Amino acid sequence: MSTNPQDGSWPTVVLVHGAWADGSGWQGVYNLLKDDYTVRVVQNPTLSLEGDVAATKMILDQQSEPVILVGHSYGGVVITEAGNDPKVAALVYIAGFVPDQGETEETLIGTFPSDVPNAGDLILPPQDGFLLLDREKFPESFAGDLSADEGAFMADSQVPWGVEALTSTVSEAAWRSKPSWYLVSTDDRMIPRPPSARCVSGRVRPSRRLRAATRSTCRGRMSSLRSLKRPLPR
Repeated sequence: MSTNPQDGSWPTVVLVHGAWADGSGWQGVYNLLKDDYTVRVVQNPTLSLEGDVAATKMILDQQSEPVILVGHSYGGVVITEAGNDPKVAALVYIAGFVPDQGETEETLIGTFPSDVPNAGDLILPPQDGFLLLDREKFPESFAGDLSADEGAFMADSQVPWGVEALTSTVSEAAWRSKPSWYLVSTDDRMIPRPPSARCVSGRVRPSRRLRAATRSTCRGRMSSLRSLKRPLPR
């Protein structure tokens, strides 16, 4: 990340969380960055992609240029759409989905091979328009780097995810016009590594690889995530 040439300021970092969680999951990353950058955390309603993009843009509207927009998991879908905002200078995907125009997260999950662990293994049938994860499978698949107690708490406090968010299509992919980078979680059990690598091939730069299994980015292996503080290549 470089300074704003107009006033010498550092960019603002805006963090966008994924499904079945809320913005508090970014606390560890927030603590790592806050002494060097202005950091804001979006609280996505996770009812629909349109609503989550609107929530993200509300935070973007409050910032000065430039903004580095960071998305985790489903948050990658959100930043792909919201990143078209003119205030956004670059995108960072943290083990996130990188859809193209016309794609949905459901589309990308459908490309996962059946013989490797992935999100489809633990998503329960929808109830009243919402999706939850199997609480027995949740700790190992979603929170693999955390303690048993932490994983159990996350399973029991997961935020219902709107089916509409899963099935909404991206109208314009910001990574096509904005500098973008990707952190690959090599032991991810929600987004398998081979599809993840193919997903970013030709789309964004896989500039960091992190040996981690957790989908709770800021609670697992925080020392490795210190790489977020290093300047991104220009």
